[in-house]
Amino acid sequence: MKQLIISGLICASLFSCAPKTEEGTPAQQSLTQYVDPFIGTAYHGHTFPGAALPSGMIQLSPDNGTSGWDWCSGYHYSDSLIAGFSHLHLSGTGIGDLADISVMPTNKEIAEKHFEEGKSFSNFYRSKFNHDNEEATPGYYQVLLDDDNINVELSVTDRVGFHRYTFNNSKNKSIIFDLGFHINWDKPSETYIKKVADDMVVGYRFSKGWAPLQKVFFVAKFSQPFSQFQTFFAKEGKGQFTKGVLTFDDKAKNEILMKVAISSASIEGAMKNLKADKNQWNFEQVVELADATWEKELSRITVETDNEDNKTVFYTSLYHSLLAPYLFSDVDGGYKGYDNNTHFTKGYKKYTVLSLWDTFRALKPLFTIIKPELTNNIVKSMLDQYQETGLLPVWELVGNENNCMIGYHAVPVVADAILKGIGDFDVNLAYKAMIASSMSDVDGLDLYRKYKYIPSDKVNESASKTLAYSYDDWCIAQVAKKLGKTADYEKYMERSKYYKNLFDKEIGFVRGKKADGKWATPFDPKFSKHRKDYFTEGNSWQWTWFAPHDIDGLTELMGGKEPFLKKLDQLFNESSEIKGDHASSDITGLIGQYAHGNEPSHHTSYMFNLAGAPWLTQKYVNEILTTMYTPEPDGLCGNEDCGQMSAWYVFSSMGFYPANAASGVYQIGSPMFDKATINLPNGKTFTVEAPNVSDKNIYVQSATLNGKPLNGTSITHKQLSEGGKLVLTMGSQPKK
Repeated sequence: MKQLIISGLICASLFSCAPKTEEGTPAQQSLTQYVDPFIGTAYHGHTFPGAALPSGMIQLSPDNGTSGWDWCSGYHYSDSLIAGFSHLHLSGTGIGDLADISVMPTNKEIAEKHFEEGKSFSNFYRSKFNHDNEEATPGYYQVLLDDDNINVELSVTDRVGFHRYTFNNSKNKSIIFDLGFHINWDKPSETYIKKVADDMVVGYRFSKGWAPLQKVFFVAKFSQPFSQFQTFFAKEGKGQFTKGVLTFDDKAKNEILMKVAISSASIEGAMKNLKADKNQWNFEQVVELADATWEKELSRITVETDNEDNKTVFYTSLYHSLLAPYLFSDVDGGYKGYDNNTHFTKGYKKYTVLSLWDTFRALKPLFTIIKPELTNNIVKSMLDQYQETGLLPVWELVGNENNCMIGYHAVPVVADAILKGIGDFDVNLAYKAMIASSMSDVDGLDLYRKYKYIPSDKVNESASKTLAYSYDDWCIAQVAKKLGKTADYEKYMERSKYYKNLFDKEIGFVRGKKADGKWATPFDPKFSKHRKDYFTEGNSWQWTWFAPHDIDGLTELMGGKEPFLKKLDQLFNESSEIKGDHASSDITGLIGQYAHGNEPSHHTSYMFNLAGAPWLTQKYVNEILTTMYTPEPDGLCGNEDCGQMSAWYVFSSMGFYPANAASGVYQIGSPMFDKATINLPNGKTFTVEAPNVSDKNIYVQSATLNGKPLNGTSITHKQLSEGGKLVLTMGSQPKK
């Protein structure tokens, strides 16, 4: 666990120095001390270590300048170089973008020969660094740039990035704005920077990448005036790969502070965001406020255990779960719409980075428990997209729809909110939007309606898409039932069974089927080929189980509970061989053919509950919890995916999980903690106690809810939200 050392901060705010109560006993220790932002920055976690607030607009973090897949967040723990510090980053995605408004302090000579137009960054200004001189805690990041002996410290407010550079050499103190900086899939199309005062520059960066058209406007203000301003590869400050360099007089203070406010709407919007910051130049105050913000967010759930590593993994998981989505609207409500014009919110905050294929499963249900106000804003943000484009989002990114992944998985998020009675959004408009997404002709939906499955000889990833659409249709059916729309309910319940048309009873697997009704060949349940196969980022072993809305139906297809359980158990004990060209990236975290490193498998371990063998759910959930998450940089077994990987841990380590994300039902697994308390927004608490829990005592022996025996293996959202106590008494042997 990295420890932050920064002068001027209150000890109790960031350290475990445990102030005493009047009785002399230790007071509640800080929870932020258990967060290690470096977890997930190695292997394929794709997280970033820099400064951010919960669902804030800015993620201010270092970029190594390496354009590889494991650098999707801009940073990988294996690297030893830093090319700049940019203000927007994706957390744990499998595709790279953002890294906008990159800045780099330097003492090196400033000359055009050291920049290369069109290059992603300048090697000359990149600096070596050492992890021994690098620190990170929630809302704060620090690193020493070895080549120039410059200490960099970063923090954030909601819409402003706060930099503090300590130059240990007073000569040629410069700060580079590299608006042409780009890595992975993103490339600038037009960039601009202009000096508007001796202590301020403004500008923008437009780019094309995973987000087809991104706009980031910025205003940067400095704690002291700069003596020289230069631009390179630009005419009147404008170009494709513009560099702006601010140089400070040798007599100027060696400590230079900078505030950078951004906006997707305009420079004026960024200026308003900057003026809304009231912290003056008090860097320590900003760090303290960021820490206090995170402390409040993390305290929504408290866990009790003597295992410090498990606490670190839990609170880092909760931290990662709360990073995305990102705030997108300015203080005046302005944001870039999908028509590329400025729009304004009315009475709510606009959010972006909606990784719905990943996060509908656990992250969005977690928000319904601990942050329902965020759920309300997310749904309103999605309904904005529907009103602007005619469809709900698939994978929304900074005012763009990139249509990445499959399904219309905004539907389970909206449905879950409606069914749980969350928010004040227009339910009739939301229902209309769900119907519209299900009746479009995109991505094989027209064929899905025609054939009652998607033919494999007409659309790639046909089997996965059929299963995804079937689940989303079940969600629509539940809302239709709640709204009294009987005909729609029956229609969408029928569509929710279309997944059955791709189940081959002879071999016991879901597989591709051609338009003529014949099975696609060749077929191997372990085979996965990127985009050209029947499955999305997985194989038939993993996808056959994706019918969380109809376990009874899937059980019947497999011949009953006994063969169902036998095959489900085989999933976790089959050889871990994966065939095809997708094995080394998305199919990771293998236990047999179960792949925890990617989302299609995330509900599967809980299916034993629904088939009458809860001790097997407890066995495999515990194995996943203890082998797939560690308190190290490589502590995530796959892409973090904007909080989904971590939200699985948050739920499961407490002892329950939303196996069907929109059902309002949580399946009980195997808790990790002596006690976990959810401090609900309504002022009540829901507590899970696990007497006798230990590394060996992983099996539930008995369960009570509010003092009464719990009949079954689940609890409902209604029971949880009303507050109470779930007691799971643990033992070392399965209780069958």
